[in-house]
Amino acid sequence: MLDIFNPLIWPIWLTIGVTIALLLGLATRAAATDLLALTALTVLVVVQDLTGTPLLPNPTQAVAGFGNKGLITIALLFAVVAGLELTGGTELATGWLLSKAKNLRDTQVRMLLPVAFLSGFLNNTPVVAAMLPVVGDLGKRLTISPSRLLLPLSYAAILGGMCTLMGTSTNLLVRDEYVQYISDAKAAGAEIEMAELSFFTPAIAGIPATILGLIYIIGASKWLLPERKPAVSVGDDPQKYTVEMQVELTGPLVGKTLQEAGLRALPGLYVAEIQRADGRIEPAKPDQRLYGDDILILVGDVDSVVDLRKIRGLITPGDQARKLEIPAWRRTLVEAVVSPRCSLIGKTIREGRFRSNFNAAVVAVARGGRRLEGKLGDVRIEPGDVLLLEASKSFMHRQRGGSDFYLISSVDRGEIRRHEHAPLALGIMLVMVIAAALNWLSILSAAMLAAVAMVLTRCCTTSEARRSIDWSVLIVIGSAIGIGRAMEQSGAAALIANGLLSIAQGSELGTLVAIYIATVICTELITNNAAAMLMLPIAWTAATKVGTDPMPMVIAVMIAASASFLTPFGYQTNTMVYGVGGYRLRDYIQFGLPLSLIVGVVSIGMLTWWYQ
Repeated sequence: MLDIFNPLIWPIWLTIGVTIALLLGLATRAAATDLLALTALTVLVVVQDLTGTPLLPNPTQAVAGFGNKGLITIALLFAVVAGLELTGGTELATGWLLSKAKNLRDTQVRMLLPVAFLSGFLNNTPVVAAMLPVVGDLGKRLTISPSRLLLPLSYAAILGGMCTLMGTSTNLLVRDEYVQYISDAKAAGAEIEMAELSFFTPAIAGIPATILGLIYIIGASKWLLPERKPAVSVGDDPQKYTVEMQVELTGPLVGKTLQEAGLRALPGLYVAEIQRADGRIEPAKPDQRLYGDDILILVGDVDSVVDLRKIRGLITPGDQARKLEIPAWRRTLVEAVVSPRCSLIGKTIREGRFRSNFNAAVVAVARGGRRLEGKLGDVRIEPGDVLLLEASKSFMHRQRGGSDFYLISSVDRGEIRRHEHAPLALGIMLVMVIAAALNWLSILSAAMLAAVAMVLTRCCTTSEARRSIDWSVLIVIGSAIGIGRAMEQSGAAALIANGLLSIAQGSELGTLVAIYIATVICTELITNNAAAMLMLPIAWTAATKVGTDPMPMVIAVMIAASASFLTPFGYQTNTMVYGVGGYRLRDYIQFGLPLSLIVGVVSIGMLTWWYQ
C-alpha cells in the first residue's frame, strides 16, 4: 500500500500539483495554452535535472513526445487539409448534395451525414471551416436561422471524428501512446498480449454513438435550439454587428442632419449613437446635425457595412485602413473568429494594435448575439468574438496557420482558390485514407505521401503547407505527452487510479464509467488532446490494477476526450460557430447535455458488451 505521507515520494505531489496548476490555468485561460503546457513540463524537467530523481522523466524522456509519430502525423495532415481547403475540395464533395436542400430537416440530413463521414478521415476543424460559408448561403436561400445549422454542424463533425484513428488528432496520439505502453511493459519483462488498436477500432463505440447522436441532433434541434440571430448576419439582423465610421472633417456631410445625410434610411443598418469630438456620446435623432470628426456608432449586417463604406464623407475612425501598408485595390474585408489561443485576449481593440501586428484594421465586432456598447476601440477582445477586418487579400492565407483566429471568409468573396485542382486534392485524400485503412501503409507514411503530393501537384504551395501547421497545437500535444509520462513514472497516475477504483469499488464497469466521466470533465475544462494525454496513464494503470484488458479504457479515453458538447470552448469547432451563430452558453448546455449523455451511455454500453 502506498504511504502518501512518505517524504520520499515527493515527486508524486509535485507532479499532481503541476498538473492541477495546469488544469486551472487552462480552465481560466490565464495565458496561452501552449505557454501553460510548456511551462508545466519545464518545471518537471528542471526539478528532475536538479535532483536527479528517477521518479521524474529526465530531459530526454520528457521531450520525447515532440518526436511522437502521432504528433508528426498531425503536422502532416495540416498540409493535406490545406490542399483541400485551398482548392475548395471539401465544398466540391458536399456542395452538389446541399444545393438540392428544401427545408430544415432536409438540409440537416444532407449536411450532417457527409460532414460526419468526412470528419472520420480528416481533421474536423477545417471541415467545419470550409462548411461555414456554405451554411450561410443555405440559411439565406431557405430563410433558415443559422443557429439551427451551425451547432449541429460542429457536433456532427465531432461525432464523425470519433469513428477512426485518423478522425481526430486525439485518437492518433492515444494509439501511439498505447503502443508505447505495451512496448515498455514488455521491456520490463511482462508477458502480455494486447489487441492491436487498428484504424477502425474506435468505431466499436464511435459508429453507434454517431448514428444515435445524429438522430438526436436532427430530431431535437427544432425544439432545443432557439432561432438565434447571428452576430454576423446577411441582411436580416440589424442589431448585432457594431461598426464605427467617422465624419470627414471637411467632407460633404458636415452641417447636415442625419435625415438630410440619408443616414436614417439605410437598409439593414441604423445609427445608434453619435460620439462628438469632445467625447460626449449622444443618442442618434433624425434632426441632429453632423460635425467634422463626429464618430457614428452604427449597427447592421455585413452587406450594409460594405455599402456604408462607399458613402462619401465617412471614413474609418483614425483612418487606420489608409495607413495599412497595402494599396486599396489589394485590400478586402475578412470575417474572423477570435480563437481561445489568441494573443490579444483581454486587450482592447486599440491595445491590440492590429495595424502593427497583422497589417489589418478592425472595422466592426460582434459578440454572441448582442450589441456591444461604447466605443469600438475600448471593446476588450474575448474568445469567440467575430471581427470584421480590412486587410490584404493574402491575409487569410498568411493567418491560416496561425493560432489567433479561426478565419471564416472574405466578405467580398475575393479569396482566390485553385478550383481546377479540387478533384485532384480529393483524389489524394482518398488514396491516403484507403492506404491507411487497408494497412497498405502506416498512417504516418500515408499522411507523408499525401502531404508531398499536395505540394507537388500545386494544390498548395510549400509556404502555404508550412503556414497551415498549427504549432500551438503541436506544442501542447508534445508537452502533454511529457506530463503524462511524469504522472506514470512518479506514481501519480497510480495514486489517482487507486482513488477512482475506490470510488468504483473495484468494479470493471464502475472504473470504466469513472474514467469516461473524468475525461469528459477534463475535456470541457481544457483541450481534448491535453485531456487525453493526462487521462491515458490513469486509465492504463486502473485497468492494470483491476486486472482487465486496457483496450476498453483506452477507447473510452478516446471517445470522452472528443465528446465536448457542453461549452463553446471545449472544442475548436464549438468556438468557431459560437459568435457566428449568435449562441449563448445555455444553448450548448441545453442542446449538448442530452447528446453528451447519449454518447456516454452508448459508448460505455458498446465497450462493455464488445469486451466482456
